[in-house]
Amino acid sequence: MASGPDVDPGYVERLGAICMALPEVVEEDAWVGVRWSIRTKNFAHLVAIADGRPAAYAEAAGTTGPATVLTFRSAGDELVALSAVGPPFFKPVWFRDIVGLVLPHEPAAVDWDEVTELVTESYRLLAPKRLIR
Repeated sequence: MASGPDVDPGYVERLGAICMALPEVVEEDAWVGVRWSIRTKNFAHLVAIADGRPAAYAEAAGTTGPATVLTFRSAGDELVALSAVGPPFFKPVWFRDIVGLVLPHEPAAVDWDEVTELVTESYRLLAPKRLIR
């Protein structure tokens, strides 16, 4: 990883299992955190925030940390709703279709069913149609 605190391996393991069950997904270290991509498009990204770093994520999420955030893609009514609902969701400014979620402090406290739905839909928005079937 290029900079920033390391993401708790418990989050990476759990989210990785969800993401890697989807066709042709690649998991890799990002400039900060860990991301999952379909082809060259990121559909899920985990980032740890500590002491206000990385600044872009800390500012978008409204926290100096410690925290773990997940960003993913969304569209339509869901994008509008998640962008407006407030904590634990937040709306980063770097892509129009990206949404963030501040995760609970312990991986065991995460609603993994909800996360599965969110990242699966994110994947569906970016994957080639033949893979979605």
